[in-house]
Formats: sequence, structure tokens, C-alpha cells
Amino acid sequence: MAFRVLALPICGSLLVVVIVLAIVVPLLFTSAASQCKHPPTIFIFGDSNSNTGGLVVGLGFPINLLNGQTFFHRSTGRLSDGRLVIDFLCDLKTNFLNPYLDLLEGSNFTNGENFAIVGSSTLPKFDPFSLNIQVMQFVRYKARTLELVLAGSTNMISEERFKNALYMIDIGQNYLSAAFAANLSDLQLTKRLKFWIHNTGPLGCLPQKLVLIEEKDLDPHGCILRYNNAAKLFIEGLLETCHKLRSELTDATIVYVDIYSIKYDLIANSSKYGNFSNPLMMCCGYGGPPYNYDRNITCSEPGHEDGIHYTKAANTIVVSKVLSKTYSSPGTAFDFFCQ
Repeated sequence: MAFRVLALPICGSLLVVVIVLAIVVPLLFTSAASQCKHPPTIFIFGDSNSNTGGLVVGLGFPINLLNGQTFFHRSTGRLSDGRLVIDFLCDLKTNFLNPYLDLLEGSNFTNGENFAIVGSSTLPKFDPFSLNIQVMQFVRYKARTLELVLAGSTNMISEERFKNALYMIDIGQNYLSAAFAANLSDLQLTKRLKFWIHNTGPLGCLPQKLVLIEEKDLDPHGCILRYNNAAKLFIEGLLETCHKLRSELTDATIVYVDIYSIKYDLIANSSKYGNFSNPLMMCCGYGGPPYNYDRNITCSEPGHEDGIHYTKAANTIVVSKVLSKTYSSPGTAFDFFCQ
């Protein structure tokens, strides 16, 4: 048995990955889950890094195997071979989040909602589900839900649970990509809300970018300096915004998670996580070294281009670091929202 990697880069020793899966993550999950007294309510806004099927149900866009093969054993609309970071976090003490537009039988919206959709950006340009649209969808969803509660519905999220829910934001990568391709908000908040905010990953380390960009200055670990520097500027602005929000929303909890450092560490120190001799090389791609990426011959079905998204094996390591609190500011345990 071996892990097949759709995008990242991590393509090596099964033994160490199994150790992470079987020892490190369960311990972190058990510790966090043991503190949860009530099932959490989670609302997440973002892009493909947290999309659990929104593109499929929203636009009917097909996302087929190899996506979903290692855990779900079928495609669920996620751009990964297995679970995403949000899925692992939901494993603490709740169910996986359904996409907002999924109205098919069996959908469960009692534990929150996933508004994240593939391709979403922070700015409303040509993207039908940019961040402002996701927020508008949430506002409408909340208003209609509370109407149904007042009408007597008991299987819905109450106003109290909306107040005590965790609001996660994981977006920014597509904005940076579009900005480079082109050469280059208002959000209503309530006191005492809880926010879990991820910054963006190292854009310059993605195999797709490394192949498509012909003239590039690389850092010591083989990533595009210009792209990663832009990601860092974005992160500086996001961090400053978080500081401002904390001063304005003194009763709110705003946790900022440094996803960039977590993911860059997977590249820069790949040997710590197993025998990953080629951390920038796709396992299931085509073309051979150095990136094994050919945009005309992809891992999945025709029309689906990758080289961007992380596998279950990589996401497992990412979530173990998220739960460690080392990369969070303030260093708040993820289970703070379900006390």
C-alpha cells in the first residue's frame, strides 16, 4: 500500500506517515476531543483547501477519482485523495460539514455549514462564490434558519448555537494566483464570536507554479521567491487585520493560525517526515523529475488540473501541527469553542 499524492509534494516513506497517522494525530485528537463537552457548531468560509463538495453541488462540475480514494473510496467533491484539514478537525467531536448548497437526501446541517468552494477568492471578480458571496449566503442561511426555529422546527441551529459557533476563514491563495496571472468587505460581526483564521500557504512551492513559470528565482528549497514573498505580504496584512479586530471586538476570540510556516516546513525539512527525497515532485503525475507535472496529462479525469492540492498524508501532518498550538496566535487549543 502507498500514498498517491495529487499535489504536494510529499511522496515517500510510508512508515513515518503511518507513525504520524497512528500515534501523533490520534493522541492530539484524543486530548482535544476529551475536552469537548458539547458537539461543536462550525461555519467555514474559503476556497478549495476547505471545499467539501461545494463546486459539485453549486455548478455541477465533476470531480472524480483519484480524489477521495484513500478514505471515502469515492469522490466527494474534495480536491484531495482523502480528508482535508477541516475534516480532521471535525473528527474531534462532530460530523463532516456538508456544503451549503447540498440539498440531497442525507445532508446534515445541524452541526454547521461549509461555504467554502473551489476557486473562491477574497475579491468579487469573475468568481461566482467569492468571499463576499459566501458571507451573503451565510446571512441568508442564518435568517432563514432562525425563522424556521421560531416556527417550531427543532432540528435546526438555534440562535444560541450561532452565537457560540466557531467561524473559520481559510482563503487567499486564489487571490494571489490571479494577481500574478494579471501581472500585477465588509463582514458583519457580533461580540463574543469565535474565529479561527488560517493564513495562506507557500504559493511558490506548488508543482503547478514551478512548471508554468519559466523565469523564476528559487529559494534554497526550490520554491519561487517572488510568489512566496507575495504570500508573506498577504499574510502580514491578514495578521495586522487580526490585531485590529481583536482591539475592536474585545469580547471575541480570534485565533490566527500560521499555515504558511506549517506547509513550508514540510518542504524545507521533508526528511523529518520520512524519506521524501523529492518534496516538490508529484507522486501520481507525469513527466518525471524535477516536478513530475504535466498540465496536459493529469492524475484525475480529463479537464481536472492539479499540482495545487494536498493529500490526506500531508493534511494529516498539517492538522497535527495545527492542534499542537505551536503555530496559533494566541496559543489557544482548538477545543476552546466546544467547552
